[in-house]
Amino acid sequence: MSKERDYYFEQYQDRKMKKWAGFYLSEHTTMIEQEQKKKPVKKKTQMTWSEIDEVLAQAFQNQIEITIQKEELDSEGNYGADIKGRIQGHDELGLYVDGQKIGYDEIRHVQLS
Repeated sequence: MSKERDYYFEQYQDRKMKKWAGFYLSEHTTMIEQEQKKKPVKKKTQMTWSEIDEVLAQAFQNQIEITIQKEELDSEGNYGADIKGRIQGHDELGLYVDGQKIGYDEIRHVQLS
């Protein structure tokens, strides 16, 4: 390398990173704080299909609110938040709770709320 080029890189300061660092850090720290506030959902007992069917039938007939834990895990191996609501309808593949379709095979645990 030439001496001029060496001098340039020794004196070079990237102001762009400094300009955006404050913005990035505030957004990033907010996101990290929100993630830390989330507590992992506890694993509930796996119910048999007949137990699930019995609770769902009672909830549908009496229009009782239910809480469902899906069998789904996130990338860190934690269960997602419980789904709460009333059963709005069903078909041969699953049921609708507060506008969300949940397949029968996705249900790990269900209880009356």
